[in-house]
Amino acid sequence: MKILHTSDWHLGRTLYSKKERQEEHAAFFEWLRETIRENSVEILLIAGDVFDSAAPSSSAQKMYYDFLITVRQSGCRHVIVVGGNHDSPSFLNAPKDVLAALSVSVIGNAGETIENELIIVEDNVKNPLAIVCAVPFLRERDISRFTEGETYTDRSKRINESIRKHYEEIAQLAENKRKAFGKPIPIIATGHLSVAGGKRNDDDGVRETYIGTIEAVGSDIFPQTFDYVALGHYHLPSVIKNHIRYCGSPIPMGFGEARQKKCVYIVDFKEEINIETIEIPMFQNLESIKGDKTFIQNRLSELRNSNVSVWVEILYKSNEIFPDLSAWVSEQTANSKIEVLNLQNLQHLNEVLTMNDTSESPENLNTFDVFDILLEKNNISDEQKETLKLSYKEILDILNTEN
Repeated sequence: MKILHTSDWHLGRTLYSKKERQEEHAAFFEWLRETIRENSVEILLIAGDVFDSAAPSSSAQKMYYDFLITVRQSGCRHVIVVGGNHDSPSFLNAPKDVLAALSVSVIGNAGETIENELIIVEDNVKNPLAIVCAVPFLRERDISRFTEGETYTDRSKRINESIRKHYEEIAQLAENKRKAFGKPIPIIATGHLSVAGGKRNDDDGVRETYIGTIEAVGSDIFPQTFDYVALGHYHLPSVIKNHIRYCGSPIPMGFGEARQKKCVYIVDFKEEINIETIEIPMFQNLESIKGDKTFIQNRLSELRNSNVSVWVEILYKSNEIFPDLSAWVSEQTANSKIEVLNLQNLQHLNEVLTMNDTSESPENLNTFDVFDILLEKNNISDEQKETLKLSYKEILDILNTEN
C-alpha cells in the first residue's frame, strides 16, 4: 500500500498582493493526479492549510472541489484532509458528509471525541489497509483550558502537555484497533504544528501557531506506535526523523523559496517502509536579485535573453545612491517576459545621529551640520556628497518658503 503526503497548498494565495497563483496550483494538481496514477498511490494525505485564508475565494474553492472529484480517476482509493491554522474548521467540515461519498475524509478541527479523528482505510472488500490518526491543527481552545493567573511558562507547559496527551490517546486507540484486526497494518498520523528541527524562511508566510516559543514541540510527542507521521505547517521539506517529515508547500510561498526544491513523499508499506521523495516541477520561475547596479543589470540581461517568463524581486544594495532605480528597472525589463513584483532600494539613510558621532552638543548643530555628519557616517562618496548637499539645500529652501 502506498500513501502520498502533501500539505500547505494555500489555495487563493497571492504574491505581494499582485499575482494570483491559480495557474501554478492548476499545474500542480494536474501533475499530482498523474503522479498518483503512475505510482499507484492508494491514500492521499493533505496535512493542513488547504486554503490561504479562512474565507477562500470562489475560484479557490472550485479548484479544491474539482481536484477531489477528479483525483479518483487516478486510482486513489481514499483522500484524507486535515485542517491547518490557516483553514476555517467550519468551512472545511461543512461538506464532509457529501465528500464522504467520494471516499474523502475531512477533519477540520479536534472535536469533542478523539475517536472522530481515527480513520480506517479499507479495500474493496472491506479489509482494513491502514489506520490513520488524522490529527488536525490543535487549537488551544480545543485541547486545554486557560487557567487564571498562570505564567507564560505554565501556559507553555500546559499546551505542550495537552498536545502530547492528544497524540498518546489517539495512538492508544489506533493500537487497540490494530490488535482487534489481528493484522500488522500500518498506523499513520498527521499533524499541523511546529516541530523542532523543521526548516523555514523569513518570508514564507508561516504564522505563529500559539505564542513565541510555545509553538515548537519536540518530536518525542509522537508515540512509537506511528509508522509514519505526515506533517504540515512549515513550507520547506524537512526530515525530523526518517518516519517523521514535513513535505513543504508545492509552490514557493515567497522569493526566499525561489531556489528551493519542492516535493511530496510517497510512502510504500511493504515488509519495511520505503519513503521516496518525488520532486515537484517549477511551474513559474521566481528569482530574487540582490546587488549593485552592474550585478542587477547583468542578471536582468541574462533573464531577457533566456526568453522565459520570470517573476523577480530586485533589492538594490550599494554604496552609490540610486534615486531613479524604479525608472531604470522599467527600462531594463521593457518588452521582456520579466515581471518585477518587488523593488526595494536598500541604500537609504536610516541612521540617526548619536552622541558618539560628534563632539558638539546636538543643540549647537544646524541642519547642514547634521546632514554633513550623516553623509560621513554612511560613507557617501565625495562626488555624491555634493549632489546630495545641493538637493538637500533645495528641499530646505522650499520648506522655508512654504513656512
